[in-house]
Amino acid sequence: MFRSGKMVCTGAKSAEEANRALDTVFETLRSLGIDAGGTPDVAVENMVVGGELGQRLNLNAAAIGFGLTNIEYEPEQFPGLVYRFDDSSVVVLLFGSGQTIITGGSSIEEAEEAIDIVQNRLGDLGLLNQ
Repeated sequence: MFRSGKMVCTGAKSAEEANRALDTVFETLRSLGIDAGGTPDVAVENMVVGGELGQRLNLNAAAIGFGLTNIEYEPEQFPGLVYRFDDSSVVVLLFGSGQTIITGGSSIEEAEEAIDIVQNRLGDLGLLNQ
């Protein structure tokens, strides 16, 4: 909770779980005599989604194939390839193990669209067994 009255909820596994957690917080505040107002405005601003491609990735080849404009890949600093989209706040992290993390979106649909794009690019580069 911040002095501004804004609040951040992290760690929820779904938007519904986040809403339940926030409802509990507001009920607790009211039970303590703190005016928490009416129904709060709740918005999902940054969803983090984990996934698995089902196979190992050659991140060096992916970095070269993707080009330098949308990626960050410095394996000495961070073991994953960071893929940023031009027209979106979504970021996809790819790891050599095949694990993925999609962050920056506000819906599961955004995450699914992002991973579809990345999988298609990897497939076009011959880096995924499809």
